[in-house]
Amino acid sequence: MDGELGGNLRGPDDERVLAMVREFVSQHTGGASIADDVDIFATGYVSSLFAVQILTWVERTFDIAVAGDDLDIANFQSVDAITRFVAGKRAVAPTGTIGG
Repeated sequence: MDGELGGNLRGPDDERVLAMVREFVSQHTGGASIADDVDIFATGYVSSLFAVQILTWVERTFDIAVAGDDLDIANFQSVDAITRFVAGKRAVAPTGTIGG
């Protein structure tokens, strides 16, 4: 299913989110090549502590709040899941520029 999400993206901002998420995950997995739909926790490349790093990074990078209801590992277990989560939050409460 790698790349499946890409066909559902709405525009350049969503493509940029996907690229940024890929880069962030790659930096924290030693540059390992991991398909977008692979569970990054199940691979053993990252630990549960990384979940906290993801949450903090998502909030700061995309200027969105991660609420208690959002704290579901399914929202953060893969590049695709993180990208969908960010796109969904931005659709509900659009902000300014990405990463800025």
